[in-house]
Amino acid sequence: MRLADFDAVTFDVYGTLIDWEPTLTAFLVRVARTGGIDKPGPELMAVYDRIRAKIQIENPALLYPEILRRCYDAFCRELKIAPVDADRDAFGRGPETWPAYADSSASLKALQARAKIGALSNIDEASLKGSCRKLDIAFDLVVTAERVRNYKPALPHFTTALAELQAMGVPKNRVLHVAQSLRADVAPANALGLTCVWVNRQGRQLGLTGAGTAEARPDLTVASLEELLKTIA
Repeated sequence: MRLADFDAVTFDVYGTLIDWEPTLTAFLVRVARTGGIDKPGPELMAVYDRIRAKIQIENPALLYPEILRRCYDAFCRELKIAPVDADRDAFGRGPETWPAYADSSASLKALQARAKIGALSNIDEASLKGSCRKLDIAFDLVVTAERVRNYKPALPHFTTALAELQAMGVPKNRVLHVAQSLRADVAPANALGLTCVWVNRQGRQLGLTGAGTAEARPDLTVASLEELLKTIA
């Protein structure tokens, strides 16, 4: 696999470019401990991830901040913790607090110098704009959950992006998709015949369980965007 084989590189954003998991974990651990529950972060994240996937499937038109607020309420119900309005609001504003991975900005700029880059994200437009400021990048193509009124692993993100790239003169076989989530990205990319890279970020677990993950088959696995650039340069 070489970058010269592709005219566009599309990305999942949260988990791949934005390191949301440590902040999410710390928040869930604090909420649980405030309610008298002492469970490890990975266990709480697994609960949250299962809840999130269900709510997104059942409510594909909801904006992401509302998805997060509903996740908070469902998380509290499952752990039998009394919800706190301030915590619910803070959880809904979570994307404002999630930092970029250290290698994201420079890697995106290096790739954009040689190909179009796109963001295919389960997020709302306003939150993504804030994250793009942290990444210091303007994507050539943006497809959000708000725009397609659906959440990956449903296919509208991908079909919309592929149609728009085709209109730009980029056929599907010249598109590379890069993501951390096996469930939300690698599995649907496989279903559409897209070449895809799994960025297996160390110590991160979101998107690695659930429907479709056991069958997900990336064409290349790397641990970081920095490694990706070195591999396909």
